[in-house]
Amino acid sequence: MAQSQYTEENIRSLDWKEHIRMRPGMYIGKLGDGSSADDGIYILLKEVIDNCIDEFVMGAGKTIEITIREDKVTVRDYGRGIPLGKVVEVVSKMNTGGKYDTRAFKKAVGLNGVGTKAVNALSTYFRVESNRDGKSKAAEFETGDLKNEEFLEETSRKRGTKVTFTPDETIFKKYKYRSEYVERMLRNYVYLNPGLTIVFNGEKFHSENGLKDLLQDNNSADDLLYPIIHLKGEDIEVALTHSKTQYSEEYHSFVNGQHTTQGGTHQSAFREALVKTLRDFYGKNYDPSDVRKSVISAISIKVMEPVFESQTKTKLGSTDMGGNLPTVRTYINDFVGRELDNYLHKNPQTAELIQRKIQQAERERKELSGIRKLARERAKKASLHNKKLRDCRVHLDNMKNDRRLETTLFITEGDSASGSITKSRDVNTQAVFSLRGKPLNSYGMSKKIVYENEEFNLLQAALNIEESLEDLRYNNIVIATDADVDGMHIRLLLITFFLQFFPEIIKEGHLYILQTPLFRVRNKKETIYCYSEEEKREAVKKLKGKPEITRFKGLGEISPDEFQHFIGEDIRLEPVMLDKAMSIEELLKFYMGKNTPDRQEFIIENLKVEVDLVEENQL
Repeated sequence: MAQSQYTEENIRSLDWKEHIRMRPGMYIGKLGDGSSADDGIYILLKEVIDNCIDEFVMGAGKTIEITIREDKVTVRDYGRGIPLGKVVEVVSKMNTGGKYDTRAFKKAVGLNGVGTKAVNALSTYFRVESNRDGKSKAAEFETGDLKNEEFLEETSRKRGTKVTFTPDETIFKKYKYRSEYVERMLRNYVYLNPGLTIVFNGEKFHSENGLKDLLQDNNSADDLLYPIIHLKGEDIEVALTHSKTQYSEEYHSFVNGQHTTQGGTHQSAFREALVKTLRDFYGKNYDPSDVRKSVISAISIKVMEPVFESQTKTKLGSTDMGGNLPTVRTYINDFVGRELDNYLHKNPQTAELIQRKIQQAERERKELSGIRKLARERAKKASLHNKKLRDCRVHLDNMKNDRRLETTLFITEGDSASGSITKSRDVNTQAVFSLRGKPLNSYGMSKKIVYENEEFNLLQAALNIEESLEDLRYNNIVIATDADVDGMHIRLLLITFFLQFFPEIIKEGHLYILQTPLFRVRNKKETIYCYSEEEKREAVKKLKGKPEITRFKGLGEISPDEFQHFIGEDIRLEPVMLDKAMSIEELLKFYMGKNTPDRQEFIIENLKVEVDLVEENQL
């Protein structure tokens, strides 16, 4: 057998932009079309804003202006402006940036020198303009290639940097920016930087009270057990309260202004510090889960040269604060131990409410303990031969796998739909959980039902969310039911289950509805799947003549071969979102309480879920 030649010609060095375009996932996580908050188009926006934030932190520029018009994004700050001689290099040469000189940026967000280069390489159009010292320099690129440079010796433009880009549609297929996700990102920026104003498409975002505002804006005042405890130190800020109705723990954690959605060493240290401080304060060895049950909190720390577990910086791996400071764990334990203890001594009413809440959690846990044990044994047995779950190979908690953000659990009804999805799925990242008939209406029920009801118990076990969201196994939880009345009802029952017991699944943007085509339009040469009457009309026009039109009544009718088109890279997901003006309690009452005339209208307004289909199949 002849050996293949291995010579110098076989070794090829990619330039910076080719590497980013060939392996975009290494730089920005998953690609996506904008239906998920961690899709690449939001990471591009974030990379550009991070640089503006670093300017604000350095005391330069109090306003950032952002406009998004369809696919074109513009971000303008009033900071110091990129040094004019380096404008091209900063956005097109790897490992170039002012952040390597730690005197200029002590605790910056964008430390890897990759940010704007990735945006440049992944955009069909990219323009950067720097105004400083009365002069202006601009450069224009296409997919990372420099096309044009401008230099003005004199300009009356205010100092600062303006970046405009259009993400490349060949990489981010059929994408669109959802203002809900952009707004959430911007709110986090202003909470973490009190005094900063961000103007997005004419709307102003501003915060004076930091993390306290975050908890206030994200929760209904009626749901908070006591006024928010707000503690601030030089490199740390904490906001904390307990929910009256929520079962789960809720944490919003940040490092150097970076939203660490996967938590990390700082979040673990905070959870530990909270338990230790409250145990010491009350002089009782309470169970950690009782102390933390229903807690709603936010923590932000600043660390010198943080180490993250992934390029997209969603989980902190650092154990040190940097400089001469102690470890992250010691620093947080000391701060919470001292400041929370002081607060509770000065506010005995709050201290009493917290203790009562812990005691109530203890009673409930003891009542549940027998059932829990049985349920766990049942789930263990079932997982050995769990007919309901057809698992995938990669999971969200596998931080080293670059496909972890693609992990998806489809919740289906009926054997035919489950069978079709199972046969056509990607076994590496897509899992299927089959329901048997309609799930139970869990509205108004206690957590006990999650353990007593076999389906809910197995679903909880499959997702691995009993203790906290930190160990969630799938990034996307997708309800895949028919678009008929029964399918709509099953959707509502599942959304109710998550709202009632695991609302953070929805709050953190993990729950979706799978959109499936209503029609197939085809001739001998081409097949087009259509998701609305309008798309069907366009397809008929495009295929000319008299194409064959099939209307799909249910998922079971769609063959596994066809299903590949709907759950592959052209998957259409509709995120389930909460309206922040509504408390979860009100939401549930509207949803699954007595049927009111407002209910259908309310569902359409508050949970943005396939509006056309809800209207089409009157509930």
